[in-house]
Amino acid sequence: MKSENYTGVLEFLLLGLSQDPEMQPFLFGVFLSMYLITVLGNLFIILAVSSDPHLHIPMYFFLSILSFVDMSFTSTIVPKMLLNILTGNKAITYTGCLTQGYFYLVLMCMEISLLTVMAYDRYVAICLPLHYTVIMNPHLCGLLILLSWVISIMNALLHSLMILRLSFCTDLEIPHFFCELAQILKLACSDTLINNILVYLVTGLLGLGPVSGIIFSYVHIISSILRIPSTGGKYKAFSTCGSHLSAVSLFYGTSIGVYLSSAAHLSPKTTAVASVLYTVVTPMMNPFIYSLRNRDIKGALKKIISAKF
Repeated sequence: MKSENYTGVLEFLLLGLSQDPEMQPFLFGVFLSMYLITVLGNLFIILAVSSDPHLHIPMYFFLSILSFVDMSFTSTIVPKMLLNILTGNKAITYTGCLTQGYFYLVLMCMEISLLTVMAYDRYVAICLPLHYTVIMNPHLCGLLILLSWVISIMNALLHSLMILRLSFCTDLEIPHFFCELAQILKLACSDTLINNILVYLVTGLLGLGPVSGIIFSYVHIISSILRIPSTGGKYKAFSTCGSHLSAVSLFYGTSIGVYLSSAAHLSPKTTAVASVLYTVVTPMMNPFIYSLRNRDIKGALKKIISAKF
C-alpha cells in the first residue's frame, strides 16, 4: 500500500472497550461514576493539605501534587471516552489524538517521578530522622518537583515530535479507549524503527531508574524499622510509609500487568481492559489509600466536612 501523509485532515477512530451497543449505557455509567469519585477524592486531598497548617510538610506537599497529577491524568482520558460513548461518534482528530497522547505521557512520567520522590522522602524521614528538616527543605522539595516536570515534559515532547515525522494510511482504527503511543505507532505506514528504539530506551531509563530508587529506599526503610526495639515504634514507623507503599504497589502492579499482557501478544481488547487499571482505577483508589491509612488526612477531612455542614 502506498504511504500517504494525511496528517492535515485525518481522524483516528477510538474503538473503546466494547462495540456492543447494549454495553454503552453500562460503560458510560461506570466510568462517569469512577471519574467523579476520582476528581472529588483528589480535590478533597488537595483541599485538606492546603487548609491544614499541620500538613504543610514535604510528605503532604508531594501528596497534594500527586493528587493533582492523578486528577489530571484521568481527565486527559475519561471525558473524551464518555463523549464518544454518549454521542456514538468514535472519531478523534489527529491534533486531538496527539494532544491527548502528549498529556498522557507527561502525566504518566510525572506519576512515576512523584512516587520515586515520595519514596526518597520516606527514606530520609525514617533512616535519617535527625537530618530530615535540613535535607528535605523547601528549596529541595521545589527543585525535585520542578525537575520531575521538566523530565516529564521533555520526554513527552520528544515522543510527540517523533510521531510528527510519520505518515499514516487509511487504516486509522485504534483498538483502545485513548491515544496510547504504542497504538499510534502501529497505524503508521512509514518506518517506525527509530520511534520504537526511542520507546524502549526511554522506558528503560525512566522505568528501571525510578524502580531501582524505590527499591533502594524501601530496603533501607525496612532495615531501619526492623532495628527499632519496640513494637509500637515499628508500627509507627511503618505507618508513615504504608500508604505510599500501597500506592506504589497498586500503580506498578497494574502497569506491569498491562506491559506483560502486551508482551504476551494478547488481544488488543484485553490490553485495553487491563489499561483501565492504571489509568482510571489507580487514580481513583489513591485518595482512599491515603485518607483511610492516615490519621492526619482523616482529621483534616473531618474538619473540612464539619465546617461545610
